[in-house]
Amino acid sequence: MTQLLIVYHSRTGGSRQMAEAAASAAAEEIETVLKVAEEAGPDDLLGADGYLFCAPENLAAIAGMMKEFFDRCYYPVLGRIEGRPYAQMICAGSDGENAARQTARIAQGWRLKEVQAPLIVCTHAQTPEQILAEKTIPEADLANCRELGAAIGAGLSMGVF
Repeated sequence: MTQLLIVYHSRTGGSRQMAEAAASAAAEEIETVLKVAEEAGPDDLLGADGYLFCAPENLAAIAGMMKEFFDRCYYPVLGRIEGRPYAQMICAGSDGENAARQTARIAQGWRLKEVQAPLIVCTHAQTPEQILAEKTIPEADLANCRELGAAIGAGLSMGVF
């Protein structure tokens, strides 16, 4: 059976909400596995047919726990997942572009196929208090996450990618 793996990290809840929204919609199209980055590993990547990576941007970079997931998994799956489709979602306080570039560069090294431009949700958190606070992602942004999850799920189930 075709499977979508969604790997995410979230410290303040924003990325978790985004990943859960995408997973709920994807699950209507395809078998979907939702895993936090610290629990996901090479076997999860090898067992899936496509991927959705979701992480916050911290200090203009992907969050450390997400980077650690990529570090742990990079070489064990190198040359074994080439051509598989992926998309990504970033939860950012202001920009998100650099985290998206970092994830895209890792995916390029794996020779994954990007099937949609990064979805970046900006929380506009700028003060230390706002940055560290629990996030509530607006419904319109969660709808975009669900749309992405449904699209990648449908594309995988139909063999479009």
